[in-house]
Parts: sequence; structure tokens; C-alpha cells
Amino acid sequence: VQLQASGGGLVQPGGSLRLSCAASGGTVSYYVMGWFRQAPGSEREAVAAISWGGGSTRYPDSVKGRFTISRDNTKNTVYPQMNSLKPEDTAVYYCAAGPSSSYYTGRYDYWGQGTQVTVSS
Repeated sequence: VQLQASGGGLVQPGGSLRLSCAASGGTVSYYVMGWFRQAPGSEREAVAAISWGGGSTRYPDSVKGRFTISRDNTKNTVYPQMNSLKPEDTAVYYCAAGPSSSYYTGRYDYWGQGTQVTVSS
């Protein structure tokens, strides 16, 4: 399975971005999908996860209420909607796919290449 993240860019504080993660080479319909970010000099941080059916999601406190993850299994794609963006959200964002245990462990089998999100005025 190959994952392609896209949708990053420059946005002003308070703005919104919708990222996408498209899978190819296999279906991710039965995979947990996650999003992570890593800022320069910082550790990688999980920012969202969604169960294979889309019925369960989880977020860390740092993005809860601002980020929403959804998926369209017919398109093999996952979408994190990011609202009320802050400068501290600036990072490279990565998508990942893994088995059901990934939802709780944060350990995924497949990773995309990342897309840069910059929040600045």
C-alpha cells in the first residue's frame, strides 16, 4: 500500500486547510488511518486517528475541537479537516495506515511522504 498526502500549504492563523491521504496499491478500507505531524526539532506527534469504518475517531488535546478526520472508503482516501489553525500547528503532516491495534498503539505499517503545513501571517 502506498499513501500520498496532499493539501498542505500556507495559511493565516485562524484559517482552515483540508488535507487528503490517497491510498494506492491496495485498499485501506479495513485499516485504521492516522495522521501525524512533526515540526523541526520536535518529536512526531499523533494528531488524529480513525477506525476502519469511520465510526470512531480520536485526537490529542492539542487539536481536539479544531481537527476532524473523516474517510471515504469508496475513494480509498482519508481527510483531516483542520480549522482555527495556529502557528504552532506548523509542521510536516504525515498519514499512516495500520491494523486495528494501531488505533490504540499509534504504531502503523504504512506511511505517506508528508505534506508541509505552515501557519503564518
